[in-house]
Amino acid sequence: MTWKQVFTSSVGRKLTMGLTGIFLILFLVVHAGLNACIWANDGGVMFNKAAHFMGATIVIRILEIGLFVFIFIHIIQGLILEASNRSKRGTPYAVNYGNRGSKWYSRSMGLLGTLVLLFLILHWIHFWIPSRFTGTPEVTYDNKTYHDLFTLMKEIFAELWVVIVYVLGCISLGYHLAHGFQSAFRSLGVHNKKYNNMLTSLGYGFAVIVPLAFAMMPVSMYLGWVS
Repeated sequence: MTWKQVFTSSVGRKLTMGLTGIFLILFLVVHAGLNACIWANDGGVMFNKAAHFMGATIVIRILEIGLFVFIFIHIIQGLILEASNRSKRGTPYAVNYGNRGSKWYSRSMGLLGTLVLLFLILHWIHFWIPSRFTGTPEVTYDNKTYHDLFTLMKEIFAELWVVIVYVLGCISLGYHLAHGFQSAFRSLGVHNKKYNNMLTSLGYGFAVIVPLAFAMMPVSMYLGWVS
């Protein structure tokens, strides 16, 4: 398969979706682990130091660039595959089998992906752009200055509408992962029945636990469960 076929053929697009999807899944694990530091209830010390480490490490910064590239590729290829699948369906079946044929979220990956993208844009505006360009509050630990992202989180999540939007974004992410997790591995050729059952269970668990962890962060901030 040539590089052109990787991005233009049906098989190549699915392979690209699988590879970028797995990379993004790994990113979610790291991001959830970092954000979980807010529950240390130490005034944000652990979280701010962890965020500083991630932002100041050259390897992480390089991976950050790769993350944006993979997100862009994943979105574009996903939209192309969605459009291709819709065109191939043609005239709908006379009988609508609903969830007996496939789950609604597996048929709505394009919509769910778009909702997740809108959530990501809001998230970038709230956190990534201030931390990289426009500036954030600062705090000093042991005579060293850090971005005070913990205080920024408390300020942003003091607004109820923001919390609601983030929770809805996490719900969309959960349904997107419910199909996307196992689909990513199938795209890479994992079809063995022994592993399919394991990946399905692991995928559903991941689709619940990780988005739930993300959703609990703004909820915890809004309700004052962390300080």
